[in-house]
Parts: sequence; C-alpha cells; structure tokens
Amino acid sequence: MTEPIVSIKSVSKRFAKNGPCALDDVTATIAPGRVTGLVGPDGAGKTTLIRLIDGLLHADEGVITTCGLDPFKEPQAVHRIVGYMPQRFGLYEDLSVGENLALYAELRGLAREARDDRFAQLLKFTDLARFTERRAGALSGGMKQKLGLACAMIRTPKLLLLDEPSVGVDPISRRELWRMVQDLLDEGIGVVWSTAYLDEAEKCDDVLVLSEGRLLYAGAPDDLTRRVEGRSFLVEGLGDRRRAFLDHALRRPDVIDGVIQGGNVRLVLGEDAHALNGGEALNDRGNLLPAQPRFEDAFMALLGGVKKENLPQGRERAAHDENANDIIVEAHGLTKRFGDFAAADNISFTIRRGEVFGLLGPNGAGKSTSFRMMCGLLKPTEGKAKVAGLDLMTASAAARARIGYMAQKFSLYGDLTVRQNLDFFAGAYGLAGAQKRNAQSDMIDAFDLEPHLGVRARELPLGFKQRLAMSCAIMHAPPVLFLDEPTSGVDPQTRREFWSHINAMVERGVTIMVTTHFMEEAEYCDSILLMYRGQTIAVGSPDDLKQTVAAPDAPDPTMEDAFIALVQAHDADHEARAA
Repeated sequence: MTEPIVSIKSVSKRFAKNGPCALDDVTATIAPGRVTGLVGPDGAGKTTLIRLIDGLLHADEGVITTCGLDPFKEPQAVHRIVGYMPQRFGLYEDLSVGENLALYAELRGLAREARDDRFAQLLKFTDLARFTERRAGALSGGMKQKLGLACAMIRTPKLLLLDEPSVGVDPISRRELWRMVQDLLDEGIGVVWSTAYLDEAEKCDDVLVLSEGRLLYAGAPDDLTRRVEGRSFLVEGLGDRRRAFLDHALRRPDVIDGVIQGGNVRLVLGEDAHALNGGEALNDRGNLLPAQPRFEDAFMALLGGVKKENLPQGRERAAHDENANDIIVEAHGLTKRFGDFAAADNISFTIRRGEVFGLLGPNGAGKSTSFRMMCGLLKPTEGKAKVAGLDLMTASAAARARIGYMAQKFSLYGDLTVRQNLDFFAGAYGLAGAQKRNAQSDMIDAFDLEPHLGVRARELPLGFKQRLAMSCAIMHAPPVLFLDEPTSGVDPQTRREFWSHINAMVERGVTIMVTTHFMEEAEYCDSILLMYRGQTIAVGSPDDLKQTVAAPDAPDPTMEDAFIALVQAHDADHEARAA
C-alpha cells in the first residue's frame, strides 16, 4: 500500500483561547499521485487545514506529517518540497510575469543555472510565454491563476496545495487549470484542491468534506453521491412559475435542496421522505421525473440541506409599480474603446421588468466594461444605456437613484461595523427618519444580520460580507439591481440562500442584471448574453443556449458545456474566415 504524502491525526486548532474550533479532532490521509478535493461551507476550516499542512500554522492538538516531515519543527524543509497557491492572488501586480517568476525563484532558492530551463517549462505549461513582459495586475483572472500556479511550482513539488485556485475564473480557464493539474499526477505529485465548485470536487480522486471544523466525509466522490440515489428529481414544465414553485418546495419538510435549471427545477428529497409521497404533492404543479444524482446533491444532504430558517420571509421591500411588460433596462450599440482596443463593441439588449438577465463570458471578454457602462460608472465611446427610461449619461443622478449595485470585490468600509455601514449607505441614498429605520430593520431581518451588527465588516465571514453588501445595495428599494459576480468564492449553501433572496425580489418585480462564472447560477436567468472578445456571440434563455449545442452523443448538455462550445465555435468560425 502506498504511504500517504500527508498524515493528519486528531488535529485541532483554535485561534482564540475560548473561541470555537477552526478544526476539531480531524483525522485523514492524503495520497500521492492523486487529487484530493477539500470542500465545505465558508468557515469550515479548509484554509486552516492547508496552512497547517504547509507549516504556516501550528496545531493545538494532534500530529501532522507532510512528506515525512513535521511541518512545525521543519518548516523550511517542508517549503522546499511543497508548492502552495493561496486563496487570494498573492503575487506582485506591479511586476511582470517574468519578474514574478524570477522573484519566486530567488525566494525558493532555485539555482540560477537551472532557472532558464525551469521558466521555459512553466511558461509552456501555463501558456504564458507570450505574456512574460505583461504586468501581473494587467492579466485576466484566468492568467493570474496560471501565473500563481507557475510560481507555486517554481521548484517541482512533491505536494501541491491549491486554495480555491479557480475562484473568479471562467469555465474555459477552469478546465485548463484542471487539465494542467491532472498532467502533474503522472509525476507522482500529490494535489490538494480546495474548491467552491462542486463539479470540480466531483472530478477529484478523493474528497474531504469539512463543516464547522469537523470532518464529515473522507473518500471517493462517487461513494458519497450514491447515498442520495432515488432522491433526486427534476420538475419540468414550470416556465415562469419556476421561482414560485422552488420557494414553495424548499419550505416543505421533505425537500432538503432545490435549484432552478432553466425552465425546470431540480429537487432533492430528505432521507426519510419516500420519493412517491414527495412526488404526489409536487407533481400537480409540474411533470416530476427521477434525475441522476450528483455530488452536489449528496454534499447538500450531508450538510443538512438548505437552511430553511434563512429563506426570505417576505420582508424584502417591494419594487416600484411599473407595468410588467415595460422595458426597464436597455443598451443600444454600447461601445468602449481604449485607444485602438475595443473592450466592448456594439453591445445591445433589453431587459423587462422582473427579469434576471445574465451577462456571461470568459475572463477578458468585456463583461466588466459593459457592466460599468450600464451602471453609469464608465462613459461609452459610442451608444446609449437607459434605466427606467432615463439616459445614464444625461440624467445620471436620477438614473443611479433607481439602481442598486453590488460590486465584484467587497467594496464596503472594512473598518466600520455592520451597523455603521448600514447607516452610511442609508444616508448616501437619502433615507432618514422612519424610512431609514424601517429599511434597515428590513435588511437586518431579511439577511440575519442582528448577531453581527457590532462586528467590523472586514472581520465578517465571506458569506456575511456578501449579505451585508446586498443589504446596502437594495436598502433604498431600487427597481433595478446590478450584481457583479455576487457569489464569487461563496460556498454552495450560501449561494442557494443568496439566490432565494434574489428570486424573492424578482417575484416582487425587481429587474436583475448579473455576471457570474458559476454556470449553475446562469440557469436562474431568464435570458443570457454571451460575450467574447468584446462582442456578442449568443443571446437566449439558458435552455435555448443549451439546445443550440445539443448533439446525438450529448443530448443533454450542461450550461458549462454550452458556454465552452459556443466560444470554441466562434473561434473556429473566426479562424475559418481568416484563412
């Protein structure tokens, strides 16, 4: 039997003497030449475990052995044979790709005579050879992650620790990262891959599932998935009723999880719920069919399913009373050039009241540029954008008053408490007196912020940071809400909670425009615009886009399949026309 590359025995870790356990009596092993997925909700202890393995933290109790070494007593020896890529981009953005590699070679003690060959290998491996002179800060999200991976491997490691390497990365870049890591296994390198994407976890050889510092499961993903066989269902034929149906279903005691899939709803029943009995009560609202279980279904079941106490209780503030068929958001020929480069080229679309509109595309496609123009934060070179009939350029103040905006990066005031942030944004939106108190009370109740009101925003767990950011964005009850990757880095449980609030607002008539790299989130959209290289390459509902790439050998493609196939088809067409 192969010796484990990491051995973890009865490990516990606290960051405060009387505080909760970040890790609580965890025992596990990690094998060489395999990918071990590390999954769990925010605050589960994933990053803590990775840092303990790398010798960056010391366990309060228990023993860890990394590549046969004690990472606490022999940290330098461990660092020489372990590659570590932290969760946040930790390279120097003002340095070029080549300069970052040279810096890490110096820090990791790579002999000068070996550097040219190693750099050439890594640049070829990551496909960054064309960008050696480009500043790291100017790279797309996918290229930043590839550079981070190259720096983590500046010396060929025995163990590679990747802490959510694909957060904020588009599906194409995620597949490339996965392919690169798979190639390492042939060299016997062990890989620990912490991820918020459960389709990635499903591809791992082994998974460790953590929650509140405890290890809930260790083993093959397929073995966990088999636990929910016969409990996964797809309810078809719902159409415009899918959001209301999902809300109804999630409140049932026999339903533990549910998500929207285009015009359908996917449900997972509880372990004690008989499939037929559960189906009889749900089948009268749509056509209920058995579905193949997924690792995500089993993961949610293991964690106890959706937190029903956090489902919206009708406290979100009502939207303005426009006619349901009104066009609320529109873009006409939006173009933005930076010198000779067109970041967005002739982008046009309309969004009706109470719709969710998704703006998707690979990193660097022009989504953020288009999004910023729609929010009035960036002046277009050509074209117009309107919100509720108001031109964002000529009536910017009035138009912005009708918009709620949640930025991709946490943009609230980290040194202010939750209460102080709510006070500040209420004042910024002109709320005062009883109107301000009622708005804040609604947000505190809707997003369960009461226990955290005195906590500084920067000290909040990621899920609560997102809740606070959403609260500040919608406190003034805007009819239009712009969400720029609102759940980036957030665990599946929190994402479901977040979308339950978004769905509730849509049911009240709020119009949503969203960007996301989570393709399962794209399924919640009524319509999608797919951008690539600054241009529109596809428009339609999630089901429409999936149907365009369906084939006899792949009759039921996922949204991720559609995304990648449409981009690749555009590339092929472009190359054919250029030939």
